[in-house]
Amino acid sequence: MQHLTKTVLFGAIFLGLMACTEETATPPASSGQPQAMPVETLTLRAQNVDLIEEMPGRTVAYRKADLRPQVDGIIEKRNFTEGALVEAGQQLYLIDPAIYQTTLDSALAEQARLTSAYELAKRTRTRFADLRKNNSVSKDDYDNALSAEAQAKAALQAAKAQVKQAEINLRFTKVEAPISGQIGASTFTEGALVIARQTEALATITQLDPIYVDITQAGSKLLHLRETIKSGRLQQNENSKMSVSIVLGANGKPYEHKGTLEFSDVTVNETTGTVRLRAVFPNPDKVLLPGMFVKGLVHQGALANAFLIPQNSVMRRPDGTPYLYAVSEDNKAIAKDLTIEKSSGKNWIVIDGVKDGEQIIINGLQRVSPGMDVMPMPSHSSPAK
Repeated sequence: MQHLTKTVLFGAIFLGLMACTEETATPPASSGQPQAMPVETLTLRAQNVDLIEEMPGRTVAYRKADLRPQVDGIIEKRNFTEGALVEAGQQLYLIDPAIYQTTLDSALAEQARLTSAYELAKRTRTRFADLRKNNSVSKDDYDNALSAEAQAKAALQAAKAQVKQAEINLRFTKVEAPISGQIGASTFTEGALVIARQTEALATITQLDPIYVDITQAGSKLLHLRETIKSGRLQQNENSKMSVSIVLGANGKPYEHKGTLEFSDVTVNETTGTVRLRAVFPNPDKVLLPGMFVKGLVHQGALANAFLIPQNSVMRRPDGTPYLYAVSEDNKAIAKDLTIEKSSGKNWIVIDGVKDGEQIIINGLQRVSPGMDVMPMPSHSSPAK
């Protein structure tokens, strides 16, 4: 009997322990509400964003002059080193001046002879005028004296013109630099015969500092830019021209000097649909040479009340419309359509569709759907510019 009593007691204790274990293992009843999805968010702040347009460009010489002879003759001297810097007015070539000096001397002698003839005709006319008052000479003789003086004067003027032409031709035997710059190779040497206004240039002078950079912009983008400026969203400094930067070569090395936009063409290229913009850059070290391809970055101004939004947080609908997920006041995901101005690094510049202080979802988008409960987890990073 005592053994049976112990067995019943141990069995009751065992059943009690099992009941406690099952109660502990049983989960609490579900409330029926889905748990909120944790998502990383970014709080948007409206700001003025620099609007920089990237365009292809090519360097063009600021000034370029081809040297051509203005008179015929044999090159007697070449007074420069190929590739050197020359100054405006510097004598570069000397064409044999002997024949032109002789022509000038002859023209001067003819001018002297005709000057003497004119002086004689003028004195004769003056004397005949006095005699005519006393009727000492006939009217015909006086008229002949007047005519002789006029003819002598005309002949003298023609002789003076010949002298000027001879002086010009003699001066043209000295071929001078019309501009300052770097001179290239000489295509003619001493002893070569050259002809006035020939097709082939003697040499070419190129001014490299400053230098032009011609960049091309799509005509549609230029129209959009003007509309943005007109609307007042794009703030520009009216006292200065647009700033331009350039990047050199395939390695993307920035050029150390900034340029300014000088003008834009008034016509659109019918073939490419682009407009040419010309900027001028300082080039003191002659780093830029004509014909180089560069990437131009035109600083068009500051876009007011814009947002920088990471590109990986923006999605596209089947029709291409961009949108993102924002967090509502009651912590639900809501889809918002966006108006994008352009890209800026790893961000989109957004001008409409979101508002200042709004939270957007930047991570965990693959698990988010409209209307879903979310748990915002603010990101400590800001959009990289």
